[in-house]
Amino acid sequence: MSVETPRRIVLLRHAKADWPDVADHERPLAERGRADAPVAGRRLAETGIAFDLALCSTAARTRETWKLAVHELPSRPRTVYEDRLYDATLGDLLALVTETSDEVKDLLLIGHNPGMHALADALSARAEGDALGRLTASAFPTSAFAVIEIAGSWKTVEPDVGTLLEYWAPHD
Repeated sequence: MSVETPRRIVLLRHAKADWPDVADHERPLAERGRADAPVAGRRLAETGIAFDLALCSTAARTRETWKLAVHELPSRPRTVYEDRLYDATLGDLLALVTETSDEVKDLLLIGHNPGMHALADALSARAEGDALGRLTASAFPTSAFAVIEIAGSWKTVEPDVGTLLEYWAPHD
């Protein structure tokens, strides 16, 4: 695959989590989250993107979101559970993206806020339709996702290089 091939990165925030008396990393999904995650998966399937790689935070709520969402996709991408996605800063997320092999055309990150929103905002220099306005106006709620197209190698990804193709949230 040429480094000039357009690539897409999809940023999916985990579904709504519960607040039991456990460590934050171990928080499970709430009932609403268990209902929203498959809806997000179906909506991801409707994008027509065939993900080559999914990087998922190791937190319980992200693993559970992915488990419920992936069953809605036409095929399961290679999945890597990545510790660095938990509590990741914008810099951490950019580093993960730039480490991605150029064999990967379409990348999915399943993570947390504020990182998912910060990365979507940082990468999106342009947008189709009203996607950027809706992204900016939202707080990137649970189960939301952004689809961003990037030209060139993953290694060259930096702020303001992408086009926000789509922004979706379950309760818009």
